[in-house]
Amino acid sequence: MLDRKQIYLDNSAATRLDEQVMEAMKPYYFDTYAVATSEFAYSQGIEAREALEEKRAILAGALGAAPEEFIFTSGSTESSNIALKGIALASGNAKGKHLIVSKIEDFPVLNSAKALEKQGFKATYLEVDGDGFIDLDKLRNSITKETVLLSIQHANQEIGTVQDIENIGRICHEKGVLFHTDATHTFPRVPIDTGKIPVDLITVSAHTIHGPKGIGGLYIRKGTKIGKWIDGGFQEFDLRSGLENIPGAAGFARAVELITPQETDRLQSMRDRIIDRILKEIPDTVLNGHRRKRLPQNANISFHFIEGESITLHLDMYGIAVSTGSACFSRSLEGSHVIFGIGGDHERAHGSIRFTFGRFNTMKDVDTVVETLSQVVKELRSISPLGKE
Repeated sequence: MLDRKQIYLDNSAATRLDEQVMEAMKPYYFDTYAVATSEFAYSQGIEAREALEEKRAILAGALGAAPEEFIFTSGSTESSNIALKGIALASGNAKGKHLIVSKIEDFPVLNSAKALEKQGFKATYLEVDGDGFIDLDKLRNSITKETVLLSIQHANQEIGTVQDIENIGRICHEKGVLFHTDATHTFPRVPIDTGKIPVDLITVSAHTIHGPKGIGGLYIRKGTKIGKWIDGGFQEFDLRSGLENIPGAAGFARAVELITPQETDRLQSMRDRIIDRILKEIPDTVLNGHRRKRLPQNANISFHFIEGESITLHLDMYGIAVSTGSACFSRSLEGSHVIFGIGGDHERAHGSIRFTFGRFNTMKDVDTVVETLSQVVKELRSISPLGKE
């Protein structure tokens, strides 16, 4: 079994680096490798600074933003931490100490909110419906005169549901509240135009779009007051200290340039095929997240009467990589907080499998996975102690 072609369907965790991205990065390892802040000392520093600003402009442009509204970070975790904690630092006691997030946010947002609670902030954790959507009326009613920030993800990292961030942003701006969205899994496949959508801060990352790990960014709308969270030098408009990762910035920019609507459509076709085939051909399965308003690359399905880690381990023996929200794989005693958040029970949470597609997947991969999965599920159910109710 080990000599079979590997089929990797965990592209929301990390993607294979595109060779064209690597080529874009190489000059900044071997030729223009000076520190960008050395621009006043010698010519290579000037070249490094110019390269950094060129890549910044490309990434900001993909968000409809100005270059000075985009800072580079080490990835989505840092970006979301800067967004929440930076706004908290800047707000002080001037307005209040209240922030709002959803219960199904990714951990950088959830744990930042929890950390701020220890610093005297109050956090409201909004519930979602069975598909993972925020109730806009409940959101509006949760905002108080003390609220300084709302953080709602553009799309969920597990179930793929895409939120209505345009209307969420409008509510926030009507109420005078800053709005942050985590677009780690949408940028740039599900476009955000900051000229049209009233969002103040956006988290983005390269690792989910065949770019390098260790590089991300944060859009900060001009005029937004945000505190400096990492002390050190004056890099990134004096908002994020540390040596600039110019090779990473070059790779990130190139990765964004390589994304096309045609490729996104192809990913969506594979997503739809795997959902349709599994739900039709494998009994006792349920789709997690909205059927249509979801990430083009994401399918998340729960398999009743068996554990997700068992499915994952058996598929791995056939050279197929997927992820599960089950406890053993999350290094936690709990199952997926997202599945629980949409009303799922322990069986649904522990039996969930996420399939996420990338550039190097094919429709043949989909059919191979479904055929293998059907066999694996049948075998596991035949020996499962859970049984049918």
